Amino acid sequence: MGAGQRYDVIVVGMGGMGSAAAYQLARRGKRVLGLERFDIGHSMGSSHGVNRIIRLAYFEHPDYVPLLRHAYRLWRETEQAHGEQLLFITGSIDAGPRGSRVAAGSLASCIAHGLEHEELTAGELARRFPGWRLPDGYSAVYQPEGGFVASERAILAHVWLALRHGAEIRAREPVLDWSTTAEGVCVRTPQGTYHAERLVLSAGAWMGEMVPALAGKAVPERQVIGWFWPKDPELFALDRFPVGNLLTEHGHFYVFPQWGMPGFKIGLYHHFNETGAADDLPREATARDEEALRTGIRHYFPAADGPVMSLRGCLFTNTPDEHFVIDTLPGDPRVVVASPCSGHGFKFASAIGDILADLACGARPAFDLDLFKLDRLGKAA
Repeated sequence: MGAGQRYDVIVVGMGGMGSAAAYQLARRGKRVLGLERFDIGHSMGSSHGVNRIIRLAYFEHPDYVPLLRHAYRLWRETEQAHGEQLLFITGSIDAGPRGSRVAAGSLASCIAHGLEHEELTAGELARRFPGWRLPDGYSAVYQPEGGFVASERAILAHVWLALRHGAEIRAREPVLDWSTTAEGVCVRTPQGTYHAERLVLSAGAWMGEMVPALAGKAVPERQVIGWFWPKDPELFALDRFPVGNLLTEHGHFYVFPQWGMPGFKIGLYHHFNETGAADDLPREATARDEEALRTGIRHYFPAADGPVMSLRGCLFTNTPDEHFVIDTLPGDPRVVVASPCSGHGFKFASAIGDILADLACGARPAFDLDLFKLDRLGKAA
């Protein structure tokens, strides 16, 4: 089964980036094969848990903002093509002690790109959005265009659209190995051997195992996200509570209003700093995980300190500088690699899928990708 089949492009991994790439390639008329180790829409990787934050005020680096503008446009186009809302606007908060990298970096991005924004003190933030309760000496940047993407639905939308445009998608078919040949690329699975002109590798937490150049540089890390039923649910309603990033002495928290699941949603970056092989990291959550999240709730969102509704483990895949990898393999432009993770990648999936399609078609993307070059990791090492 599958022996000798030939495609224009094979995409490995049907998560956020791979599903978007499969769609963008298929809509360009390419013969596309998408391979997924697990189910289409699974809970073993990095994109489940209902939704992911999207924000224009980007404290990580101002160079992300043009890419974000493109992502917003493509999320809207994808919604229209699929007939389902995927992008929800709530406004976004980036906050921390005055002068900290989250608030200051967000402000710098707003100023550099002329984004509408407001600087708020802790008191002003609490009066505007009473679900937030920050200590004196904290500051916040409010940007009205932030919100979230329905991540699980977005993957399914991209897969649906790819199929409608003629892509072939195969789930529960892990890649055993891949190689390049004089004729192109070859991918072997338990079900068959496939050939193509180009290969896109977007396997999330398994990228370090699949791409030797990323071994030890794309490192899986265990995360846990939780939903808690608030004491005052109205304060955390979709129209009253902006998504946010909050840097504190207790860690860096990220938060969402109620949507899709009962309860206020919260996560903690670098949760317990548990790293390892993707298959070895536990997905089950524990009482210790819950307590780490409650610490953030009790100190900064006390009106949300009610019963836990759900805890879910997922994986981040961090590079040393926490910027993405979007590149072709050195010396072989037929193989495209995408590891846009480090805990802040999903919001870009629509745009990165478009860029991966450009690279897989031998076209020059419209964006400066120097920040995401693969060889920078070697230089850093």
